[in-house]
Amino acid sequence: MTVESTAAARKPRRASKRASATKKPQSSEPQLVQLLTPEGERVQHPEYDIDLSADELRGLYRDMVLTRRFDSEATALQRQGELGLWASLLGQEAAQIGSGRALRDDDYVFPTYREHGVAWCRGVDPTNLLGMFRGVNHGGWDPTTNNFHLYTIVIGSQTLHATGYAMGVAKDGADSAVIAYFGDGASSQGDVAESFTFSAVYNAPVVFFCQNNQWAISEPTERQTRVPLYQRAQGFGFPGVRVDGNDVLACLAVTRSALERARRGEGPTLVEAFTYRMGAHTTSDDPTKYRHDDERAAWEAKDPILRLRTYLEAEGHADEAFFTSLDEESDVLAKRVREAVRAMPDPEDMAMFDHVYADGHSLVDEERAQFAAYQASFAEEGN
Repeated sequence: MTVESTAAARKPRRASKRASATKKPQSSEPQLVQLLTPEGERVQHPEYDIDLSADELRGLYRDMVLTRRFDSEATALQRQGELGLWASLLGQEAAQIGSGRALRDDDYVFPTYREHGVAWCRGVDPTNLLGMFRGVNHGGWDPTTNNFHLYTIVIGSQTLHATGYAMGVAKDGADSAVIAYFGDGASSQGDVAESFTFSAVYNAPVVFFCQNNQWAISEPTERQTRVPLYQRAQGFGFPGVRVDGNDVLACLAVTRSALERARRGEGPTLVEAFTYRMGAHTTSDDPTKYRHDDERAAWEAKDPILRLRTYLEAEGHADEAFFTSLDEESDVLAKRVREAVRAMPDPEDMAMFDHVYADGHSLVDEERAQFAAYQASFAEEGN
């Protein structure tokens, strides 16, 4: 055999070895829990399933539709100068409504600043949320009334609050659970890692619900982690699960299971709701600067509301009268929200300086004087 023929005979074996070395193991592929496909088809899952009545299905649809309408109205109000800022939940309705409806009344919620759908499920008046973003209150609701904590603006800190609260629940011997919401961006914060450690060590009855909407403002998820987020739980000694965040049925089933596990004293669970932020991070953000329209279009085809409507219609669980009535209810909600916000007082310009320090501070006094002079300059220009 010649040198050339010997080399030729070896080539297939080398190629085969190379292909074998680069082939990814099957176990590395993320497992996504899904009960309702983007096309509106009902599918089964061996571990997570749910049996809902037609009334319950219509209720979930109603929740998502009204939440989206409220959210779009809030965005419009901010554009009209009625709110200082707004963080839209557009596209994340299923993750929030599904998880929110999995909660019992005695469970406790620690939200971020985007959980408008969960607030809706807990009975918080939407106008209270808008008052905070207008700057006329610090939340406007009593957390103990709805077991829904005030919005947390600091990224990730609420997971520590939730963990401590859950540890207290366990010491009190109660069978309730705690849920902490955060985003993929917050998963990079040290506070979240610390909350994972403490909750695991103390077996705290807490569910960490991460809405992975793919973007931490302008940073995509792949720049934050080398593994799917739900797999991080393994390193802390508790289970993690990835769920289709645009499937309200799957979000309900998975969250309900995690909460029941916490109540049984089996410790924390990390739920990663794989979804997409359809709008801007907040109204001060422009997502066209860092992501493409085709990416958004691909996720529009997975719309959580459309897929549930398709299923309701296909199964005969809702007729045109139901959808028409819901549209009318949405209009009523939007009108109430607009009127409530426009009836709110304007924020007091100087109030932001009042409680920075308990005993005052010379630097704050200086800043207050500078801001007052700046405000006064507008009146002088108008004369």
